[in-house]
Amino acid sequence: MRMTEMYLKTLREVPAEAEIPSHIWLLRAGMIRKLVSGIYGFMPMGKRVLQKIEAIIREEMDAKGGQEILMSAIQPAELWQESGRWYAYGPEMWRLKDRNDRDFCLGPTHEEIFTDIVRNEVDSYRQLPLNLYQIQTKYRDEKRPRFGLMRSREFIMKDAYSFDRDREGLDKSYEGMYDAYEKIFTRCGLTFRAVEADTGAIGGSDSHEFCALSEYGESEIAYCEECSMAATTERADCVDDEQDSSEMLPLETVHTPGTKTIAEVASFLDLDASKTIKALLFQVYDQDYRYVAAFLRGDREMNMTKLINALNIPEHAIEFADEDAMGVETGAVGGFTGPVGLHDCKIVIDSELTKAKNLCAGACKTDHHMLNVNYGRDYTGDIVTDIKLVKAGYPCPRCGGTIKITRGIEVGQVFKLGTKYSEAMHAYYKDENMQEKVIVMGCYGIGVSRTLAAIVEQHHDKDGIIWPLAMAPYHCIITVVNSEEPQQMQIAEGIYRELVSSGAEVLLDDRDERPGVKFKDADLIGIPIRITVGRKAAGGIVEYKLREEEKAAEKTVADAIAEVVSLTRPYIK
Repeated sequence: MRMTEMYLKTLREVPAEAEIPSHIWLLRAGMIRKLVSGIYGFMPMGKRVLQKIEAIIREEMDAKGGQEILMSAIQPAELWQESGRWYAYGPEMWRLKDRNDRDFCLGPTHEEIFTDIVRNEVDSYRQLPLNLYQIQTKYRDEKRPRFGLMRSREFIMKDAYSFDRDREGLDKSYEGMYDAYEKIFTRCGLTFRAVEADTGAIGGSDSHEFCALSEYGESEIAYCEECSMAATTERADCVDDEQDSSEMLPLETVHTPGTKTIAEVASFLDLDASKTIKALLFQVYDQDYRYVAAFLRGDREMNMTKLINALNIPEHAIEFADEDAMGVETGAVGGFTGPVGLHDCKIVIDSELTKAKNLCAGACKTDHHMLNVNYGRDYTGDIVTDIKLVKAGYPCPRCGGTIKITRGIEVGQVFKLGTKYSEAMHAYYKDENMQEKVIVMGCYGIGVSRTLAAIVEQHHDKDGIIWPLAMAPYHCIITVVNSEEPQQMQIAEGIYRELVSSGAEVLLDDRDERPGVKFKDADLIGIPIRITVGRKAAGGIVEYKLREEEKAAEKTVADAIAEVVSLTRPYIK
């Protein structure tokens, strides 16, 4: 491709909206363009990278027996109502009506659609196992879209669904997809880690999230270097402190004026925060109860995902309560709420509190706290479970080692759905004895456009993107120092023709621009190999430079061509 014929507009300044490297460089390199908040289009260069990622995904999915189909992004509400997710998915679902007032949504995912296909067309064990996938645009009406392609409202996703006869078959399908994902992200040039994850709105039992390591990632990963434990902090178990064998002391109420926070009350009473009880108050919707009070040790932090899972409610069905309104019904007092004497609400107790003794808690009375509060004697809970958020330095739940925390970008996730959708939507098959059995499912997603952003997060410098060869929109750029000089153009054209004939993907920068502009653009868009044709070209010498290296080298034209052919050969189809 000649750059005089290419549609390319690079930006010299950092766009005001861009906050993280991938967003900045993709906009500046002219690879994406914003339409409205959270919605981006892909320009020619960006589209080429997307196609490279999609090609890798298809190769690895097909190698595992996956079969590609393409379903509509518009989905009828009836299927989501049948699975029970029309309400559960919440406000992120983009809902719409047709002219006949029939409800539809723009698909955020496709479990219901694929289950519907299989239940109508698969009826025998001989047709299983089956793995169907698609690469398609998805829609989620994010409350706060940000970071460009990282959290957008429209995105490209590969979603696959496996259908098996039994749990053993699901385990095999899951392992196959796990292996495929490792190969896909390795080929994309990502440094990543597969970690245990929460299943969220998708549901099911086991799940692993594939995270590209990055300081800008929204996923926090807890891991242990002494064993294989690795999980998102949403999913990671916490280890309770050991049982306190102290004798229970008499309960007493003390005056603690103005001490609404854990830090304030601990300081006022000269206590360690670990000897206090923290209260968090919530209102829930569409349940047979209205309020929730959650309690954990004062030095711990609440894990909202664990709380939502414990309550078995959708994420959108809970919010922090109006403390005054909640107090009228439950006896809660803002800043002074404790578990003793609370009523008419769901009480969730962190498991660690059941092992502690003689703690300090709010007295449900303004400016008062209770001392020597003990579980079992003074209060109980409707739900007792781990609701703590893991932190760096906590003990590993598997081996007792020390937990460390890092960040990552979720680029893929795999789920063991089991029979969640097949039971709800009556997807059955007949076994060898003509007995009906429920189909066992898995689902497997890759954020294609997010993967593109993750690659840039890991492969850039102060001058722009550094594409791995497998992902680069073009393998090589030939920069002509003076396109008005016939001999330079003639040599550049010869190199161009020879490289194109070898199968390499090549840009010829034949623009009438200053050399500095051409060099900056080459670095900005991140082409892996640059051949510069300048004044020494008449003597058969060109400059050869790899984007990832600081220094350039002088080579003969023949050697430069040979080097490009050698490097690009593995990536030529």
